[in-house]
Amino acid sequence: MTDDERYEAGMNVRRAVLSDAHVDRSLANRTELTTEFQNFITRYAWGEIWTRDGLPRHTRSLITIAMMVALNRSEELALHLRAAKNNGVTQDEIKEVLLQTAVYCGVPAANSAFHLAQKIFDEESKAGGQ
Repeated sequence: MTDDERYEAGMNVRRAVLSDAHVDRSLANRTELTTEFQNFITRYAWGEIWTRDGLPRHTRSLITIAMMVALNRSEELALHLRAAKNNGVTQDEIKEVLLQTAVYCGVPAANSAFHLAQKIFDEESKAGGQ
């Protein structure tokens, strides 16, 4: 694949996983400083890795959630907790991943992740009920 083809493939996956609205906001907020980074993550993370056949997106979502807990990246964790449903991930599956992170990442990290997940699930539930 060329870089342009990788970018297009990555953009398609990025939109499918994160939503058009999120990607549109990210692109609209590009600056001279961040434009190349946005291009890079679209080509590399989304176009090179997320497009691979070796794992389904469902599994990639669960792995990404666990890694964001391990790295204490709450902003990215929130993004991927919200996006996971686009890949067919259930709240029960997220709960299981977070329980596993308690063992391998530590109870404080999992505790923070559970609080964040509950907040996001409550917001989504409230929004769905309106």
